[in-house]
Amino acid sequence: MGRVTVFTLGGTISARGGDASRLSGAEVLGAAGADVDLRDFRRLPSSSLSLADLHALADEVRATVAAGSGVVVVQGTDTLEETAFLLDLLCDTKEPVAVTGAMRRPDLPGADGPANLAAAVAVAGDPRCRDLGVVVVLADEIHAARYVRKTHTTSVATFASPGAGPLGHVVEGAPRILLRPPAPTVAHPLRLDPDVRVALVTLSLGDRGELLDAVDDRFDGLVVAAFGAGHVPNWLVEPLEALAARMPVVLASRTGSGATLSHTYRGPGSEYDLLHRGLVPAGLLDPVKARLLLHALLSSGAKGPAGYDRPRITAAFAHLAGAGLA
Repeated sequence: MGRVTVFTLGGTISARGGDASRLSGAEVLGAAGADVDLRDFRRLPSSSLSLADLHALADEVRATVAAGSGVVVVQGTDTLEETAFLLDLLCDTKEPVAVTGAMRRPDLPGADGPANLAAAVAVAGDPRCRDLGVVVVLADEIHAARYVRKTHTTSVATFASPGAGPLGHVVEGAPRILLRPPAPTVAHPLRLDPDVRVALVTLSLGDRGELLDAVDDRFDGLVVAAFGAGHVPNWLVEPLEALAARMPVVLASRTGSGATLSHTYRGPGSEYDLLHRGLVPAGLLDPVKARLLLHALLSSGAKGPAGYDRPRITAAFAHLAGAGLA
């Protein structure tokens, strides 16, 4: 087993009862019996982590991986899939990087934190887990950060990869890799500027677009979580076209699984109509991950005084949909 460094950020795995107090990183590791290097990075519920926190974490992870150590990040599950995907976008993962957490507090029956941490350490220390990108390890399953999402509020088997499935499992303490992603998540690591602002608007039945009216000069980009495979009410087409003329607007699906389409439906407010008015298809990415990819692309120079680089942004989303390299 190779060297492993564990970054603890807080979350249910470190909760002392139901209040705001947290176990230290050493106490969390002690419960799992892990022999690793420890970085007690933050002690926060994951709902309170900021982009500035993740920017700092990515810097630390990059340096740790460059020094030849595998990495485990331990945090709350509320935003775990977002942390994992951001690290996948920002870090060159020559060594394995695994993100884990827990669904049950340490003081509750059947606490899953120690087993999840032990499994994540096994993945991060195994050279056979290199070149997977950042992974999420819970319930003895290994998921690619680009596909995984939290699917249940309380189940210990909450993390799943709709449409893809896990990359492998941890069996008797050892990783077994069954599948590998076809290509890196991005061709080159991106950057994260915490000052970039990207809005996420989820449409609902009868939506009149009031939230779209609030997406003004305060934001650098927008993700629309649309109906079905990428559909909006016909009365929102022109407002979205106007927004897409001055900022990148990504068209995602609020369904939680499956890709946005490009030409199956062609009427007003269809995916065909919207894409021909300048919106960018999210492909397989759900709205939450689409927002993070757009944020990282804008942070990395896809936004400039002459306007945003729509071809580059479109190519990055198409790459993750299996339609080409970014």
